[in-house]
Amino acid sequence: LPPEQMKKATDAALEQLTSAELLYQEGKKLNIKNLDQLVDEQYQKNRAAFPTKEEYEKALKATGMTEAEVRESMRKEIVVNYFVDQQFSAKATCTDAEAKKFYEDNKVKLFQKGERLRASHILVSVDQKGGAEEKNKAREKAEALLRRVQKGEDFAAVAKAESTCPSRAKGGELGIFGKGQMTAPFEKAAFALKTGEISKVVETEFGFHIIKLQERIAPSTDSFEAVKFQIVQYLKMEQTRKAVASFLTELRHKAKIEKV
Repeated sequence: LPPEQMKKATDAALEQLTSAELLYQEGKKLNIKNLDQLVDEQYQKNRAAFPTKEEYEKALKATGMTEAEVRESMRKEIVVNYFVDQQFSAKATCTDAEAKKFYEDNKVKLFQKGERLRASHILVSVDQKGGAEEKNKAREKAEALLRRVQKGEDFAAVAKAESTCPSRAKGGELGIFGKGQMTAPFEKAAFALKTGEISKVVETEFGFHIIKLQERIAPSTDSFEAVKFQIVQYLKMEQTRKAVASFLTELRHKAKIEKV
């Protein structure tokens, strides 16, 4: 990073560490039952994510931390989370009227969905550092695959066998997407298709695609009841975030903080 960006990143990291320490010092004043057990359970859970002891030790070494330091970091995180939950999250409220107002204020932006598609694709990747010959070979392979599916071979089967996209595991299934979510050439080709239709070879920065449109989903608007729970959770989280920020401002004024 350039020096000015590095300084901003360093200052932001220091600010975050200071905030965490201030909250930890406040959290230590609370009595957390079975704290040692909670730390051990979290440690064992993280440890179990590694198939072997050797892989775990390699990952631990990469962090530059000892096992004791990892446990202490987990202890602090648990204490801080408990403190925030007890002092702020548990006290956050959201009325139906507040949730409804948020819904109405943000209906167009957040809850109205334009036309969406469900599609599959077959991708023949191209190394961006490769030359024209490699690109031509990839295009030729994509054209050959297109001829196979046009002649009636099962699209999903060809995708599983030939596609270089991780979606190959699901037969090329990409799920549901709307405008603005895919790269422009892909989106243009996909939205021009009829249901069940297969595109010509489409070139993007990722390589060459063959797209099959599975379904067109008409524009819709989520009902308030369908999204009420998410809205309430979001507004409570925002209320908690603001309360914690205000509390931290008070702590900073009272605390003695030295930068060394």
